[in-house]
Amino acid sequence: MNRRNYQKELEAIIKQNENRSRVPRLFLHSCCGPCSSYVLEYLSQYFEITVFYYNPNISPKEEYEKRVQEQQRLIEQMPAVYPIHMEAGPYEPERFYEAAKGLEQEPEGGTRCERCFRLRLEETARRAAEGGFDYFTTTLTISPLKNADVLNEIGEVVSALYPVKHLPSDFKKKNGYKRSVELSAEYGLYRQDYCGCEFSRRDRALIKSL
Repeated sequence: MNRRNYQKELEAIIKQNENRSRVPRLFLHSCCGPCSSYVLEYLSQYFEITVFYYNPNISPKEEYEKRVQEQQRLIEQMPAVYPIHMEAGPYEPERFYEAAKGLEQEPEGGTRCERCFRLRLEETARRAAEGGFDYFTTTLTISPLKNADVLNEIGEVVSALYPVKHLPSDFKKKNGYKRSVELSAEYGLYRQDYCGCEFSRRDRALIKSL
């Protein structure tokens, strides 16, 4: 079975929108400034973007606040063809812990992470629909450690629940991840060494201790 090429699907949608009378609006879930850097550079050529920073998985709260500030700083400093706005969602760690309940000992990349993706993407789709956006998507597919198939499947599932289209993506393609590293260095962005939740921080600390 051939895997879908989400980058080609994205490019086809961009081409379809070329003749629209207005610029399509995209509600972009972002996990952090570094991961969003290339995505914003790329997609702001074709969409008016609102970055939705919603990550209740991040721990501790100080880490969350630091990432919010870095996201805002990047948006303020980065040039864009079409406007980039930002909406910071509420910090709701209790929602993450409820989703992760019973899966605390799972390794990163398993069912716990999938539930976390679902939590964040469903909230993104809900807000996008309420705001009348044309599309929603997430920066998470830029990470080499994240499964783009899983993320796109979840995006399509939650898109069916709300009247807004999911924009397919695999932002690590076309050297997207490499470019995000370059942009992070260019803007002096804070880059964390764990995904965000206390469980990924625990696992990272364990690896460092070996």
